[in-house]
Amino acid sequence: MSTATASPGSDLAFAKGRGSRRIKNNAATGLVWLAFGIALVPLIWLLYTVIGKGYHAIVQTGWFSSDQTGIDYKTKGGGVSAAIIGTAEQVALCTIISVPIALLVGIYLVEYGKGPFARITTFMVDILTGIPSIVAALFIYALFITTLHGTRAAWLVSLALVILMIPVIVRTTEEMLRLVPNELREASYALGIPKWRTIVKVVIPTAFTGLVTGIVLGIARVAGETAPLLILVGYSGYTNLNPFSGNQAALPLFINVQSINLNPSGATATKHLDPVTGQLVAGSTANYAPDRLWGAALTLIIIVMALNLIARLIGRRNKIAN
Repeated sequence: MSTATASPGSDLAFAKGRGSRRIKNNAATGLVWLAFGIALVPLIWLLYTVIGKGYHAIVQTGWFSSDQTGIDYKTKGGGVSAAIIGTAEQVALCTIISVPIALLVGIYLVEYGKGPFARITTFMVDILTGIPSIVAALFIYALFITTLHGTRAAWLVSLALVILMIPVIVRTTEEMLRLVPNELREASYALGIPKWRTIVKVVIPTAFTGLVTGIVLGIARVAGETAPLLILVGYSGYTNLNPFSGNQAALPLFINVQSINLNPSGATATKHLDPVTGQLVAGSTANYAPDRLWGAALTLIIIVMALNLIARLIGRRNKIAN
């Protein structure tokens, strides 16, 4: 009987190879952590700036309960209630339209999608995923205002947001449905249950939390869009509960209006008496627009962050992942 013995040379080569892989692994890990740290720098800088400049505005009395009726850049006070209500209405209308369409498209692509029509649908979803918000807004403007001679209103903003929300929910729906084990479908078919009922009673309940996560992420995606607001609706300082008539405020539009008031064209220079020299010196008109701008920016960040946290919490309860 012969026994195989490892030569010292092979042991040395193995040790060198293992040491080389370890060095490469450590180097790649270090590069990943470096890239992560670099990506955090602008995020931390942004949060630090917005929180530092917007905190004083959101803690003042009436910030979340009052609107901008009768308030200009020289007037202290006022809040973002009208802007929050406008954003909520526009996003809610967008969600009501987008969710059924996106869920049905996602279910079709996963459960029934075969042939050229499914490929065309997938291709169109890919195109919608990369469309800038301003292109969606211009499309709605050209169709409903230029062609059909309609008027600017908040519901048109919702239609533009629909174009942006649908591909996000479709992609999430596809991924969640594909994670459902085929064994569950086959067991349902073996019991004689038709396919449509299997989808409704087995597939969708299994992927339900993942589908809800995708919907919440889609809402967070469109909540801060600015281009559709600038093009499709005018700003209103008062609270307008009807998105189908008149101007309506929203947080991104509120921020844009306050940025215009940073250097108002109608502002006039003032003079005051210097108590030391006793002479008139030039001064400037009080301007509260910067505080409102940063406060509205911080409010929008808080809302979007809260939506993402909700999506995270829902995702942790995903039955598929468990």
